[in-house]
Amino acid sequence: MDLVNNLEYNTERPQLIIPEYGRHFQKMVDYAVSIKDDAERNRVAKSIISVMGNLQPHLRDVPDFQHKLWDQLFIMSDFKLDVESPFPITSKEMLQKRPEPLEYPQNYPKYRFYGNNIKRMIDVAVQWEKGDKRSGLEYAIANHMKKCYLNWNKEVVDDTAIFNHLYELSNGEIDLAAKGENLTDSGQFLKNKVAKTPRPSSGKKNRNNNRGKKRY
Repeated sequence: MDLVNNLEYNTERPQLIIPEYGRHFQKMVDYAVSIKDDAERNRVAKSIISVMGNLQPHLRDVPDFQHKLWDQLFIMSDFKLDVESPFPITSKEMLQKRPEPLEYPQNYPKYRFYGNNIKRMIDVAVQWEKGDKRSGLEYAIANHMKKCYLNWNKEVVDDTAIFNHLYELSNGEIDLAAKGENLTDSGQFLKNKVAKTPRPSSGKKNRNNNRGKKRY
């Protein structure tokens, strides 16, 4: 009866700081914090680090692996563990500091079907010296823009529309319409797209293939 009354339930236990290591590991860290002798506390801390490394052998080749283990040890002790760390101790305030918000990468939501890489390629192209090399890059960019357009809109597009978009995205630096360029035919892009689409297997064909086989 006493064993039943002394059972511990997870709902009554303190919340685990790093649940991946489990309840028993957290108790080891709490025990290390409670040790009064400095030498013994440091010895136990190093033993805990050794066990943590054995639990994650696949991460031993990761740079700063040992540093990450010591950081995790201090985190699990709620930064109450007073031991000599071979690495700089990350402060609790630093871990709780909110990161800077990331800039939204979409610069041209009007032409989302082209993607941001197209704009980066255009910015590089306009910096090149005019000549055959730049003309070839401009034509390749326009052709890829046409392919991206067809992937999204699934309909034939006139080259003039692509040239106008390229002229706008390049701030008037690239004008293929004035050069009289002709891009790859839309039908060719659509044809290649259909050819790459896997065809569903026919159940009738499978039945015909099994018609001459013996059944046991």
